[in-house]
Amino acid sequence: MAEKTYWTGSDIYICQPDLAQAFHMARSLGMPLLIEGEPGTGKTELPIHYSKDLGLDLFVYPVGSKSSVDQFVARFDHVKYLRDSQVEILNAQRQEKGMDSKLSTGGRNPEKLADYVVKGPAAEAFSSPNSVLLIDEIDKAPREFPNDLLYALSHRKFIMPESGEVIEISEEDMPAIVITSNREQELPTAFKGRCIYHYINFPDKDMMEQIIHKHHPTIDDSVIQVAMNIFYHLRNIGLERAPTTREILNWLKYVKPLAPEEAIKKIEALEGIGALIKTQSDMEKVQQAILRAPGDFNRRSTLN
Repeated sequence: MAEKTYWTGSDIYICQPDLAQAFHMARSLGMPLLIEGEPGTGKTELPIHYSKDLGLDLFVYPVGSKSSVDQFVARFDHVKYLRDSQVEILNAQRQEKGMDSKLSTGGRNPEKLADYVVKGPAAEAFSSPNSVLLIDEIDKAPREFPNDLLYALSHRKFIMPESGEVIEISEEDMPAIVITSNREQELPTAFKGRCIYHYINFPDKDMMEQIIHKHHPTIDDSVIQVAMNIFYHLRNIGLERAPTTREILNWLKYVKPLAPEEAIKKIEALEGIGALIKTQSDMEKVQQAILRAPGDFNRRSTLN
């Protein structure tokens, strides 16, 4: 039976209650969980920490602009098949000449087409009940990619190329499938219909503080407060790309070895701001904001 624990997070990952409920529902129904939200909100981290926390096999498919179902599910290695077929012919010729030595095919048999099927993460996950499958940033894929997954999601099976082998799994044993999207393009309605949907809102200040403490439990609270004050101010000045959770964690990791007063000085001086700001235009906006209201970048008061 597939793992159906009501998972609420781990030592370093906070799974918010509404996300935990959606994740549990998806696994209980044997359906994928589609998570949308802006970058850096923990979409990708969910299946990674879930699998690690429970000791489950994790299969990952990072989606790109050239992604195809063949890469995701399985492909037939025609080159290796043709080469091994030629080796078999050569071995027969060598035998006719009385030569005892044989060329190796690595244990593969050209008469067994399944030997030449290279399974992708989907076929591997469907062959491994009680596993986890992450399809990361599906919104980057060509339009046909999510449409081509509809049959497999509906029937819970894949047909291997050339060999015709069917990899099928029951609803009870479906791997936990998490699909992430940054909403760079809208996904087909029919595809969304095969998923449980959840949108992760950006963490508020209280939740962000909890996340930081999970990742950096030894950092002084005064350092965290100053960093968060600047971080949320940056998110509110209309940047092209607002800084994310991952980035404030990296910024704090940079100053973590320092004494609190020294760390605060570096944060207020925006040292290492490249951990948060990622475009030239945003750097210019930050510089302008500092000139207009420098106090917004060096207040040490508690956040409102």
